[in-house]
Amino acid sequence: MKQHLLVSSLAVVLVIGLMASGCLGSSQTAATNGSEQQLVERIGTLEQQNTDLRQQLDQQNLSVLSYEDQLAFYRGMASDTITGYSSGAAVPVMGSASLEAPAVLQRTVYGQDGPFMTGQTEQTGSLLNVTVDIEPGRGRVLVNTTPLMGTTFQDAANMAAFVAQQKTGRNLSSSDVIVSIVAEDQVPAVDGGSAGALMTLLMISAIEGTHPPADLIMTGTIDQGGNVGAIGGVVEKATAAKEAGKTVFLLPRENSQLVQYTEQTRNYYGHTIVQRVPQQVDAKEYIESEIGIHVEYVDTIDDVLQFAR
Repeated sequence: MKQHLLVSSLAVVLVIGLMASGCLGSSQTAATNGSEQQLVERIGTLEQQNTDLRQQLDQQNLSVLSYEDQLAFYRGMASDTITGYSSGAAVPVMGSASLEAPAVLQRTVYGQDGPFMTGQTEQTGSLLNVTVDIEPGRGRVLVNTTPLMGTTFQDAANMAAFVAQQKTGRNLSSSDVIVSIVAEDQVPAVDGGSAGALMTLLMISAIEGTHPPADLIMTGTIDQGGNVGAIGGVVEKATAAKEAGKTVFLLPRENSQLVQYTEQTRNYYGHTIVQRVPQQVDAKEYIESEIGIHVEYVDTIDDVLQFAR
């Protein structure tokens, strides 16, 4: 009898041990699955942050190129080799022209991803009202903006005035060029040379007494040779232009290739991982089909004038 009870007791202990072991194994499996899921989510967040940082780096590189152009411009002024004008008094020029310009607004949105604090940069397009007034003065280029603009923007305005004089043959040394920028949206300070080509167009229009078509919009830097250079935020700017009712979008040919990201999924030990894979597409084809605004590539300010006159 005692032997039978002993065997039964051992059997009960064995069953309890097996049940405890099974529960522990399930708990460990659940914990492992939870850790893997957090890892997968973290990988996705880091990939998005990497994309955002790459976009910011591209924009900073464009700003560096703009500064290099400005340096070359001022060096040329110091050597008196680029003006081509006499030191005598010039006849004052008067005129005005305006057009809307696309801009990209950036803001950082912070959030909590499990135990991690994340920051994601969001970019949206907006339009700025740009007006150029030329009136008798002392050869100054004055920038009047709301919100405030940075030094790169101011340098771009000086470069635009130089190119406008070169293209029209008019001396602005007895005139002041006043560039007024007003943002309809409540935005922070804007900087960058992406309105350089547009300001050049407006200055030429003001000098010649013409007015660019209201349905035209453009973006691009300008250098001392009148070349229109690449900018950032192409898709955001095109979207804002379309939403504002513009029909023609002039884009630097240097921006003819866009990098778009497509989502691809794969299974990893029972988990689905979503990856964003970069792919180059033609900017004109993409914008016209996906956004719905007509695109024309431009290389120089002469190309711009063909569409604006």
